[in-house]
Order: sequence, then C-alpha cells, then structure tokens
Amino acid sequence: MFLLPANGSRRQFLGGLGAGFGALALQALTTGAAGSPAGTGPKTDPLNPNAPRPPHFKPRAKSVIFLYMVGGPSQMDTFDYKPVLQKMHGKPLPESLRKAVGATRFANVLHGSKDELMASPYKWTQHGASGMWVSELMPKTAEIVDELCFIHSMQADSNNHAPASYQMHTGDIRVGKASLGSWVTYGLGTVNQDLPGYVVLFDAGPLGGAGNYSNGFLPAAFQPTRLRDRGTPVLDLLPPEPFAAGQRDTLDLVHKLNLRHRASRSGFTELDARIASYELAFRMQSSALDVGDLEKEPVHIRESYGLQHSDKRTQAFGRKCLLARRLVERGVRFVQLYDMPDKDGWDAHDKLTNNHTPRARWTDQPVASLVKDLKQRGLLDETLVIWASEFGRMPLMQGNEGRNHNAAGFTLWMTGGGIKTAQRIGSTDEFGLMATERPIHFRDLHATILSALGLNNDDLFFETNGRQERLTGVAGSGKVIEGIFA
Repeated sequence: MFLLPANGSRRQFLGGLGAGFGALALQALTTGAAGSPAGTGPKTDPLNPNAPRPPHFKPRAKSVIFLYMVGGPSQMDTFDYKPVLQKMHGKPLPESLRKAVGATRFANVLHGSKDELMASPYKWTQHGASGMWVSELMPKTAEIVDELCFIHSMQADSNNHAPASYQMHTGDIRVGKASLGSWVTYGLGTVNQDLPGYVVLFDAGPLGGAGNYSNGFLPAAFQPTRLRDRGTPVLDLLPPEPFAAGQRDTLDLVHKLNLRHRASRSGFTELDARIASYELAFRMQSSALDVGDLEKEPVHIRESYGLQHSDKRTQAFGRKCLLARRLVERGVRFVQLYDMPDKDGWDAHDKLTNNHTPRARWTDQPVASLVKDLKQRGLLDETLVIWASEFGRMPLMQGNEGRNHNAAGFTLWMTGGGIKTAQRIGSTDEFGLMATERPIHFRDLHATILSALGLNNDDLFFETNGRQERLTGVAGSGKVIEGIFA
C-alpha cells in the first residue's frame, strides 16, 4: 500500500513515482545479467572491420570448419546404434513412449509416419580403442572415431527444414538474424587480411537459402564470401589486362573519393563495407588464386580427399574439404561448408538406402581425410570441426522404407579446438526417437563454439533497435556443454 507524503500533492507523488520507475529502467539497460555495467560489444574499425580483435579469454581454437549435412541424416543409421530397434523391426512404437513424446513440445514429430518401427538397413560394428559403434555407411569416419566427440541428444525447436536450419545457423527459427560465422568474425576479426574472414562453400546451398549464412543485422562487412572450389575462386576477381598496370592508382583515387563521400554519412555500414571490400578484393587477387590452386597439393593428399574418386560428387565435396583446410591454414577464421549438390539433401522420406548410401559415399572419405590432414599438420588442436545438420530422422517407417524429420533427438559430432574426444555426450531412448539424457539446445552448442574461440556468449552482442542481440538469445540463456572440453 502506497501512502502520500506528508508535505506534497498527489501530482508530486505520482511524478516522483514515475521518475523512480524510469530510474529502474535505466539501471536495467545499463546493467548486465550479473549486476555489472553492460558492455559495449566488440570495437571494430568500419574501414578495417576484419582486423584481429582480442578474445574475452584464452581461446582453445583459432578457426572453425562447420560441415553442414543439409536435410537431416538419420542418427540411427549413422552413429547412434539402437539394438532394441533392430530387434523390433515392423512392430508398433510402444504406447508408453508415444504418450511420453505426445506430452512434450515434440508431439508433432509423430505425425506423418506409420506406426511401424524400422530397423537400420545397415550393419554396425565397433571401432577404435573407444569401441564406438558406427554403421557401414561411414567406414572412413569409423577410422577416426577416437578423434571425435559425439553429442546424441541435440534438439531443435522446429520440425521443418528452413526454420530448424535457421536456428542451427543463427540461434532463431526466424529468418533475418546473424549467422554463426558472422558473429565469430564480428567478435574476433581474422588473422589473414588478404582473405575473407568468413567463407562459404557450396553448390546448391542450404534449405532456406542465404538466410542461413548471412550477416543479418550485423554490419555488412561481416557477411560471408562465397568461394568456388574449382577454377578462379571468385569470378571477375582479376582486372582486364589493359587496366591491370594502373589498378593501384585507380583504387587509391576511388578510396579518396569514397572517404570524402563517407564524411557526411557516418554509421552507413553498407558504405563502409563497400569501401573495405575494394581493398580486400585487391589483396585477394593473389591470395585467393593461391589458396584455390588445389593442384599444388601432393598427389597423395588429393587422392586421400577423393579428388580422383570415380564419383564426381565425391570429387566435388573433396575439393571443398581440401579448400577448407587450405583456408584455415592461412588464417581464415570461419569456413561454412555445405554438402548439398542438389535440392534433396539427406531428406530421405522414401527408400532411405537410395538417399543415404550415395550421400555417405560423397562425404565420408573427404570428411575423414580432412580431420586426418588437420591432425597431421598440427592444425587440429587450433581448428574446431563440427559435423551437423538441422535435425535427425524418426525410427518409424515413412512411405516405402523412408524416415520422417525428427527434431526431438539427433546426433552431431565435434573434434579439435580443445574438445575432449572419444566420448559420447547425452543419449536418446532405446529407439532413437527423443533425447532422454542431457537434452542439448542449439543455444548451448553455440555457447560452446564461442567458448572454444575465447568468446563469452553473453558478452558478444550487438545493439540494434534498442536491444542487445546475441547469438544465444537473452543473457544467461546459453550454457557451455559440460564436460565437452579436455
């Protein structure tokens, strides 16, 4: 109950009360989640946005290679062995599990499938000193299981491709947010000033398009650069021969005029990014051509990545993996690599073997060779490698021996960058349907990736439209996955 002051009017009291609430709001805006003054985010030079910036604490990794398997590979056909599922092929899902899933936010994953459990059509064996179970789909990855950390309890907020993919990349199911690679380069810049800090490699690209890998609300300088894995890495990178000799003088004049134009347009980030891009393009002319010249690699390296494989799609993905290694070797901060050569990806709604068998053939050898190559060169300790997708697939049959989407529980793996290897984190139920032990959200995965790079996810933010935006959402939401680092 509020009492009026002894010597004052009702109007004075209400005015003072309003001022008090205003002071509380101001305090909330200037105080962090732990009660300390809010930070200001990374300090960037608009005309040199990718200059290296210090991390918040000592990093475990310097670079990231994110291997994105578009469309949702099936966890119970790759890395999450379920012997009970193998025994109960053709039988209905136990009613107790159906009710348990139906009572959660994942109830919709049960829609669209037959009430008929489907065993994995692939053989499973244990590998490595750790005895990890891997299906015959991934024979080359099986050779490196002791280098991997499997997370079997991932969960997404959407059971549809584009929203779940946006969430994996940007932390939000809605399009328009900044991608992981943009956040990393915004926070840290990059070491090699002659190459982009954030590179994407793909043929058809991810489901949902550029919203997966764009800079969103972050300054335009932190958008990715797409490089090609064969031929000239960037089209039209070199000037015509008649203009090559005078190119430096031309760029200096353009730069001088751009700075004059910019003087009255402070805060126009698209203009700043354009000015910076001219200089980067000039510096890239030799560096990009060098990094893209895969023929400089020894024959045995090219063969190990599958560049001589009989399947052209294995060759194509192998080139991307080899190019990714060459990029991080030269100091590029973040490489996002998509395996999708067509519109379908791993989306096996019908006849799983027709979909998964060739896709595993296209990716298994290049991915395993990438990890081996990084380790042999001493780069794995400082490079975080992630193999992931937007969700997994159901243990129930759909159509003619296919599997539907499953956001309730799926698998990814990580290696390098201080990750504790030869371990499994979390688990799904005995059929592989839903995460039951240590369910892990994308925001926790993102907090873990940022932590490997020396970034505190709560302190990495960008103020836009009057609020602090973060990859991991509201301060305090994302937590580093316990026990994942060595």
